[in-house]
Amino acid sequence: MALDEKAVRERAAAFLAGYDPAGDRLEFLRARFDAGLAWVHFPEGLGGLGAARELQNVVERELEGTPQLDLGTQTIGLGMAAPTILTFGTDEQRKRFLRPLWTGEEIWCQLFSEPGAGSDLATLGTRAVRDGDEWVVDGQKVWTSGAHHSRWAILVARTDPDVPKHRGLTYFVCDMHAPGVEVRPLRQITGEAEFNEVFLTGVRLGDDLRLGEVGDGWRVAQTTLMNERVAIGGAPVRRGGGVAGLVTETWRSRPELRTHDLHQRLLRLWVEAEVTRLAGTRLREQLSAGQPGPEGSGMKLAFADLNQALSGLDVELRGEDGLVYDDWTFRRSDTVDFFGRGPGYRYLRAKGNSIEGGTSEILRNIIAERVLGLPSEPRVDKDVPWKDLPR
Repeated sequence: MALDEKAVRERAAAFLAGYDPAGDRLEFLRARFDAGLAWVHFPEGLGGLGAARELQNVVERELEGTPQLDLGTQTIGLGMAAPTILTFGTDEQRKRFLRPLWTGEEIWCQLFSEPGAGSDLATLGTRAVRDGDEWVVDGQKVWTSGAHHSRWAILVARTDPDVPKHRGLTYFVCDMHAPGVEVRPLRQITGEAEFNEVFLTGVRLGDDLRLGEVGDGWRVAQTTLMNERVAIGGAPVRRGGGVAGLVTETWRSRPELRTHDLHQRLLRLWVEAEVTRLAGTRLREQLSAGQPGPEGSGMKLAFADLNQALSGLDVELRGEDGLVYDDWTFRRSDTVDFFGRGPGYRYLRAKGNSIEGGTSEILRNIIAERVLGLPSEPRVDKDVPWKDLPR
């Protein structure tokens, strides 16, 4: 029988009765996973209870004030790798990876984009060649968030160049500590380097690190990408919160900066932020019925446009103070800190929102074709073997 809210609350209470939140943080998180209170919609034994997804909110309320996850460094693992491993992984892979992924003992990154394959990901050229029970991987990946502190990566590589681009891909878990993996920082417009480029030279991965069937990597990757867009654009935000809350606070505290035109822009953006917040709530409710669909692309697109408009207005509202930048020091960033940094940082960092997790141009195509049912764009390379494509 499916668990209801009362049963989940009782499970959380029983867990707290047996484990002291003031004790060892890691041991507490491990015990919470084993109790099925990590993500309640996952199966029993894999951090869940097989319950409805929305009951996770009950767990979070009951466990408020206890040790929590580091969402800054764990975003890719929690939001992208875990759903993919759950859907396509073997029993052994699920048991091996999900627990340390959730507790944060092992951090994950994403090896998808390449210098010549970003928006058109299916043209990627990183090769994986089979050698007995192993795969030898050679290539270059780029825009890899957190690669410098990651233990594992989700990787898409080309295993068959003789078939059309979407059909010759295979999905792997990549050991970031394996010989031949080189991580180099990419300095951003913000001055820091949260992104990296990753070079793979003769990297050997066991076939037990393959997710899904050989040649089925594009289908597996779609699960990752749809969850990524929900993770980026569909995160819970309270009413009047997020970047919109920062801008309205500036408006209230600096009356000398107000003009009629700025007021109208703020009102319009506040309404857009509220509509986006409510749409995100609806999307998360839809997730309880199954895997995310292309609707997540709409949320991610709205998030990017809104963040850029709000951060720009915030700088403009502050006048000369908005031109001051808090820290250009080069550093290897662990997270994106929109709320702990100044308006200049938010303005510059928001420029990446329309690129990361799928460019806004590609997302508009997805919405047009898969949500609105409009005719697809002509694709002359659809049935051409990858090796014959111009590069």
